[in-house]
Amino acid sequence: MTPAAKRLTFWAIPVLALALVLAWLFRPVAVPVDTAAVERGPLTVSVIDEGQTRVHDVYVVSAPVPGRMRRIDLEVGDAVIADETVVARIEPSDPSFLDVRSAAEARAALAAAAAARTLAEAEVSRAQAERDFARADHERLRALAPSRSISASDLDASQRRARTADAALAAAQAARRVRESEYQVARARLMPPSSRRGAVPDCDCVSVRSPVSGQVLRIVTRSEGVVASGTPLVEVGDPRALEVVVDLLSADAVRVRPGQRVAIEAWGGDAPLAGVVQRVEPFGFTKVSALGIEEQRVNVVIDIATPRERWARLGHGYRVEPRIVLWEAADVLRVPVAALFRQGAAWAVFVERDGRAELREVEIGRSDDLLAEVRRGLRAGERVVVHPADRVAPGARLVERN
Repeated sequence: MTPAAKRLTFWAIPVLALALVLAWLFRPVAVPVDTAAVERGPLTVSVIDEGQTRVHDVYVVSAPVPGRMRRIDLEVGDAVIADETVVARIEPSDPSFLDVRSAAEARAALAAAAAARTLAEAEVSRAQAERDFARADHERLRALAPSRSISASDLDASQRRARTADAALAAAQAARRVRESEYQVARARLMPPSSRRGAVPDCDCVSVRSPVSGQVLRIVTRSEGVVASGTPLVEVGDPRALEVVVDLLSADAVRVRPGQRVAIEAWGGDAPLAGVVQRVEPFGFTKVSALGIEEQRVNVVIDIATPRERWARLGHGYRVEPRIVLWEAADVLRVPVAALFRQGAAWAVFVERDGRAELREVEIGRSDDLLAEVRRGLRAGERVVVHPADRVAPGARLVERN
């Protein structure tokens, strides 16, 4: 063997060993993945959000007149009967304080009324004197009438003067009563706020009664105090007539229709309650989310279809989570949503086939939060990679993650 052949043989063995080591070190490693089976089964598409219960018809009892309302003795939950139960009593309020100018004007008016009363009393005294003189003169002339010492016309004139004096006295007395009333009115204007209660310990109050039978839902104004006309006092309603209202995003609300089935969850019971969408309100409103984002919301009203015996503990304003069923099918081919990803404009999945990853485009129908309907591209029983990582590529070796 030549020296060159010997050197080649000597170095061939280490080079071959190094190549084998490098091939082993850089060999493709199987990617650990999670897989799920494609299977047939039911699929339900729904929308869920937080809502609350409310009495169908809530009546706000307001003060019909201004005045001082006495303290309301009713408690929340007390039963009320229509047109019988008195929910509040309102009495006349105390007089208010006068400012400096109004007080000066009231004192001046009182002084003027007192002077007018004194003048009226003097007029009564004058009229009484005139009447006494006219009566006495008439009596003297009437005594002379039988002897024909006076004429008949003089007697009639004296009688007329006596009657005129009586009428003048009656007019003066009436004027004195008017001046006395004016004096009392002027005096009442100076009445301090504390004088009414001392003078009138009790009075005829306006009794505000419940317009419907049911229960007290909320007491808006409980303590005694002055209220204006129209001030809300108590809210009453029938808690047996409950409904659920949920504010959905406007994009979700347009998919909701009256009559759709609803499962009312997270209400406190062991099983969801059945419900039916009653109406979708046509007017939306802006609501700021917890993250400070303005959202357009729409109220959806839901009737509770489950017998009341199962939800008798629910009341007005309780939190619930209605799940409105938008679409449902009993037997569809389903794939986990977590296995889907975008491949250009289409949806795609990685199918595990003989330990290798196979890229496959699929056509997806309806979907919920977890599962999606497969219309084309997959068969029942195949396994797909869930949450595929960057290391998963077409042809890559796969191993099930422990």
